[in-house]
Amino acid sequence: MLNDKKVKALQTLIRDSFRIRPNHNPKYIDVEGHLDRLGSKQQQVIFGRRGSGKSCLLVHYKNDVGKKHEILSIYVSTDDIKRLGYPDVLIRLLLQIMESIPSSKQKWRKFVLRKTEVQKHIEDLRKLLNRAETRKVQEEEKSESKFSGGGNYKGVKASADRTNTLGKLSEFQENKLDELERHLPDYKLAIERELKKSKYEACFILLDDFYLIKRDKQPDVIDYIHRLVRGTEYYLKVATIRHRTELIRHEKQTIGIELNQDVEEINLDRTLEDLSSPSEYLGRILNYMANEVGMENAKESLFNHNSFDELVIASGGVPRDFLTIFVNAIDQAISVDRIQHLTATNIWKAASSFSYQSKLKALRKDANVEASRLESVFRDILKFCIEEKKRTCFLISQDETQQYGAMHELVLQLMDFKLIHVIEPDTSAASGRKGRFEAYTLDFSLFMEPRKRGIQIVEFWKFDEGRRRIGVRESPTYHLERAESAFQNNRDEKTEDFIGRMEIE
Repeated sequence: MLNDKKVKALQTLIRDSFRIRPNHNPKYIDVEGHLDRLGSKQQQVIFGRRGSGKSCLLVHYKNDVGKKHEILSIYVSTDDIKRLGYPDVLIRLLLQIMESIPSSKQKWRKFVLRKTEVQKHIEDLRKLLNRAETRKVQEEEKSESKFSGGGNYKGVKASADRTNTLGKLSEFQENKLDELERHLPDYKLAIERELKKSKYEACFILLDDFYLIKRDKQPDVIDYIHRLVRGTEYYLKVATIRHRTELIRHEKQTIGIELNQDVEEINLDRTLEDLSSPSEYLGRILNYMANEVGMENAKESLFNHNSFDELVIASGGVPRDFLTIFVNAIDQAISVDRIQHLTATNIWKAASSFSYQSKLKALRKDANVEASRLESVFRDILKFCIEEKKRTCFLISQDETQQYGAMHELVLQLMDFKLIHVIEPDTSAASGRKGRFEAYTLDFSLFMEPRKRGIQIVEFWKFDEGRRRIGVRESPTYHLERAESAFQNNRDEKTEDFIGRMEIE
């Protein structure tokens, strides 16, 4: 069965789907109605972990749905501009928006001296962007910052004060910002007029991977773009990772946007809290793709016993990870001449071959200067679970999430990077421990294959007669004070080497 031509065709189709390019139309499997929601005339923020389908959703809308509905879709990848400082990153965003308006591409206008207002603004913005950065500093630039953050996960709130004392921006930067602020009403009027002259009824600005913009400037960027489009037929669609994103900042005045007030939220993430939800969702995706190559009910025909659920668990409920492990598991099974169906062994061997190493690489790429401290907390959690407690799950007190909001934020970021997974956002604990807790599991690739001996694998997807998850309430409590110590005493150590040295007695 696994060496059938249709299975090979399915593998090829899946691998091709991983290549998301703005000028191609990727296959987006809309099993949850996200395309309809994206197509509404609303300002929106789309949250999803890496591999959840954010880019695929935006690019497919741009190259398929938007064209059918007379929507001008402007796709902007922040990966191209993430290294720019502020306000240059904002200027570059404005240029990409204005230069995508059809009339701005009418080069004949400059020869007959009939440039549109948008074209004039483009010229001025390019001059502003290219202005020599010879800084005449008004006073010494100072920066004193205290790492902080906050989180809100399904009713579990964590927050901490952010101390961010910045000295005066250079006169050079102040002048650029003043110019952008003075001309914002002009930019707004110009792009609005050009849209009304065009054949399009609305314009969607599809801003992908917003979390790659420097975090302390994210509220400033989103605030400006939101003010630019508010009250017009331009609609902002921002795709990002939840706990790598700052949408609002409260200082002397509020800067940024507020979820569910200024913008609508679309959540692409499915976690392991309820295994039936990602299992059904990912099964529908797999069956849809299998139907494309003439194969029916791949979820039932290609898996042995509970190995499909093992694949869902191994992927953490993330579509791209699910499909990657699936195609690799087929190769692994064929390599050992097991061609009838996929087994749990095939799944875990395939998961271990790509999983945590690729996630660590993503963390280092996306978190940048914060990566080493994030990894220091992650290594301490690994040491706590695998070496000390020999258990794959851990609890965090909800009271401590309030007391150590910044450290709780780091835990949530590790969840966004798929190195740990939430399995219960609100639970009690056994052994007389008071209060309420959040429950997490390590990513299964860290201990399943090759198996770490002596570890109790908590099978959180199983329930006892009282409908309580087996083994979760009995899991040890990881104290966020310990995470803070690991964060402050960060050592320059490679996490892969640390994992390789871990020994289980």
